[in-house]
Amino acid sequence: MAQVKAGDTVKVHYHGKLTDGTTFDSSEGREPLQFVVGQGQVIKGFDDALIGMTIGDKKTVDIPVEEAYGPANPENMLEFPKSDFPEGSEPEVGMQMHLSDNQGNVFPVIIAEVKEESVILDANHVLAGKDLVFDIELVEIG
Repeated sequence: MAQVKAGDTVKVHYHGKLTDGTTFDSSEGREPLQFVVGQGQVIKGFDDALIGMTIGDKKTVDIPVEEAYGPANPENMLEFPKSDFPEGSEPEVGMQMHLSDNQGNVFPVIIAEVKEESVILDANHVLAGKDLVFDIELVEIG
C-alpha cells in the first residue's frame, strides 16, 4: 500500500483539540481537508504526522507549540486609546474584533485587557503558545 511522502496531495479528516480536551476545529460533517504534504499549507507538526501513513490509518498526535503556531509574541500585543473605538461601544476582555493594516489586510484580534484610557489587543494567532492534539484519519493519497 502507498505511504504518504512529501509532495503527495492528501485528504484527511481531523479533530483538533487543546491539551485540556477542548475542541478548536474539526472536519466532522465537512469534506476532508486536502493539501500537499511538505508545502507548509498546514502547521509543521500536522504535516510531519502524515509521513508514512497509508489510506485508512488513524492516529492521535501531540503537537508542541514550536511545531504548531509558535509561542505568543509580546510584540503582537497592541495598545489603542479607548477614543479610537466607536462611540457607545464597550470593549470587554475576550471580545473578538478585526483590524486592518495599511495594506488593507484584515486580521482578528482579541481584547486582552481594558484599562482606564486604553485597550490592549492581542494580535497573536488564537492558538499561539498552545500545545495541540490532533486525531487524524488519512482518507486519500492523490
